[in-house]
This record gives sequence, structure tokens and C-alpha cells, in this order.
Amino acid sequence: MEQRGIELVPASERYGRPRDLLFLWAGTTTTVFTVVYGTIVVAMGLSFWQAVAAIVIGNLLAFPLVGFSSIQGMQHGTSTMAISRAAYGNKGARVLGFFGWLNMVGFEAGGMVMITLAGLTLLKQAGVEGEGLGLKVAIVLIAAVIQLILPLIGHAAVMKAQKYLTWVFVAMFVVMAVLVAPKANLTAGGSADFSTFTLAVMLVMSGGGLSWAPLGGDYSRYLPVDSSKKAVFGYAFLGGFVPYLLLMILGAAVATVVTNASDPISGLPGALPSWFVVPYLLLTVVTLFAANTTDLYSSGLNLQAAGIRIKRWAAVVLDLIFCVIITFVAITSDSFNTMLNAFLGLVVVWLAPWAGIYVTDWLRRKGVYDAASLFDESGPGQIRWAGLIAQAVGMLAAGLWLNSSVYVGWLSSATGGSDLSIFAGFVVAGVVYAALDRRAVPVKELAHA
Repeated sequence: MEQRGIELVPASERYGRPRDLLFLWAGTTTTVFTVVYGTIVVAMGLSFWQAVAAIVIGNLLAFPLVGFSSIQGMQHGTSTMAISRAAYGNKGARVLGFFGWLNMVGFEAGGMVMITLAGLTLLKQAGVEGEGLGLKVAIVLIAAVIQLILPLIGHAAVMKAQKYLTWVFVAMFVVMAVLVAPKANLTAGGSADFSTFTLAVMLVMSGGGLSWAPLGGDYSRYLPVDSSKKAVFGYAFLGGFVPYLLLMILGAAVATVVTNASDPISGLPGALPSWFVVPYLLLTVVTLFAANTTDLYSSGLNLQAAGIRIKRWAAVVLDLIFCVIITFVAITSDSFNTMLNAFLGLVVVWLAPWAGIYVTDWLRRKGVYDAASLFDESGPGQIRWAGLIAQAVGMLAAGLWLNSSVYVGWLSSATGGSDLSIFAGFVVAGVVYAALDRRAVPVKELAHA
């Protein structure tokens, strides 16, 4: 079991190759959820080809952030949210660590709910009838035990498991694509205006590369420090970008066959032949376990980055307990799923400004940080107001241009419902941070204890 949390990884314990990131991210992103994102884009009123354009643009803009944060993890030997301390201060960054933890718990809970529903449907296919609370509780608890194994063991286990799962997932989704392709009507769908198109691009970005960006360094931090930066960036980028691009387009094609394809359990299987429904449901369960594994491992690190003094394995267990509680509430409440989806729709408000500040800080430092100082809790600059003020202003800018199911910003309303929240949050936060942060940035050679 891995004992290390966000502490610096010494050079003597580094291992692996950059191409390992390709399998890690491919295994994480090759899920039914990714297909569903593509179906939602068409359900928003876009034609198939408009959906393809939104999918290409959104993923091209967002997934470079995953490659970028992966470089930082490899260079400095710690998690992405720990590196964020350079901009916000060691104590000031705790609030960002907490946001990151909430983000992961929300996605984990969404995955656990889908696993539970898919499990109930599989049991029904096997002749086991029942919608009672006891059966749901049993499935959730069994799923929780299975879900705990890989994140609890740690980094090496997660990396190896995702490598082998990737090939299984790819093979199953290729079969799914072959079955759906003859039925797809590529001329179907509406013709969305520019405002709706921007909503689609924001959905693609927020559900893809932007939401995964805070995790990049978590999985590259064990790579040898002399690893090729281009290789680290390229493999991390492609591992997420290619599956998201292809599976979202597959989802858009499915949406031209089944009108309620955005429901991955009772809707999307309608596009598949009856003999493939059970394999599809099994694929749903296993891919969601894989994605949740990555989330759960990183959420434990984020809890430490939030200033909680707890061992990594204990953070994973605590995180899963919260996730299970949320899942119980979700499966027993008709309105909770709506609330959970609304929460996930609001994560861009903090993620976009964080990304703008993270990139700006890296540019100012020319990519070089004093890694040891990120863990010094007695030195100066424990709270860096430039980063925190820029984060707050960026969140305000993102909120003004946000169009979600629970909140529509003033600028969004004034422009016909367009959504430029990610661009506004990223640019405004980055510019404000650059204007306010006037510290002399020392350039030091990287050192690892």
C-alpha cells in the first residue's frame, strides 16, 4: 500500500515511462459517461455535424491543460493542487484543495449512482426482481468495497490496472460503434444558433479536459525527473483527448437513433441489439469503476492539499464514506439527481479561474518552482492575496457569463443565453493575477529530498 500523500517524491523512488500516462488517461476517460456527453450535445438542439464541431473545439481547448499539469507533476514530484500553493500561498491554497475535493466527490457520487442503477438493471435481466431499499443498499455497499481496492493500494496499482482495462474498453466500444453506425442518421438533429453552440462547447470543456486538469500531476509525479516534457504532455493529452473525441462523436450518433439516449441505463441501450444490452451494462459498470478509481485516488490527495492532516489511505476511506452517503441519498430521492447534476454544472465557476491562474503563474516562473517551499508552513507568503483576489474576480466573471440549469448570469442573459463562462473565468483571473502579483520570482534548480 502506498504510504505517500502529496509529499515530494524523491528521485530514488521515481519509476515508469511517459507513455504510461496514455493508458492511465485512456482507461479513465473511455467510459459510458463520455458517450452520454455526446448525446447531450445533440439533445441541446445541435445537428450531428454541429455537435461534432463543438466536440472537436471543446476538447482541443481543454485537454492541453491535462498535459500541462502533468509536466508540473513530473518536474516537481507532487500533486497538481499542491503546486497551486505557489500562486495562492501554502495556507491560501487550502480553499482550492477543498474545491477540488468537492469536485471529485461529486463526480464519484454520480458514477456510483449509475453503477447502482446498472447493477439493478443487470439483476433484473437475470430474473432478480426488486426495487426495494435493501437491494439498493446492498449493491451500493458491494460497489463501495470493490471501488476502494485500487485507490487504497495506491499509484502503482491504479496505473497498472488502467493499462489492461484500456484494451478491454476499446474493444467493447469498437463493437458498440459498429452496431450503432448503420442506424445513425447523420443529417438528423436541429440547427442551433450561436448561443446554443457556445453552451455545447462549454459542456464539452467542463465535462472533459477542464475537470481532469487538477489531476494531471497526481499521476505523473512518480515519473523520473529527466523524462521528456514533450512525451509527458503528448501522452497525457492524447490519452484523454482521443477517447473523448471518438466517444462523444459516437454519443452524438447514438442520439440520432434514440431520442432519450442521454439516459445511459434505460435510454441509450435502445440503440443497441438486445443481445448486446447485458455486455453494455457490464461495460457501463466496469468503466465507471475505472473512472471513479482515478477520482477517488486524487480526491484523497486533494483532501490533504486542503490542509487536512490525514494519511493518504485514510483520506481515501473517508472520501468513499462521503461518496456512499451521497449515493444513498441520491437513490432514495427523486430530486437529488437534479441537484447533483446542477452542482456538477457549476464546477466551472472555480475551475476556469484556477486554470487561468495556474497557467499564468507557470509562465511567470518559466516553469521552475522551489518544490520544497510548497511544504514550508512557517515561511513568508502563507496567504498570497494576489492569487485569492484573482480567483474571486475570475469566479465573478465566470458566473456573469454562466448559463446553467440553476443559474443564468447577467451577461449570458444579455447575449441571448450564450455561455462563455470558461473563457471569461480563465482570462480574467489570469490577467488580474498577472497585474497584482509583483513578487520577484526566484529561479532555482529543482531539488528533490
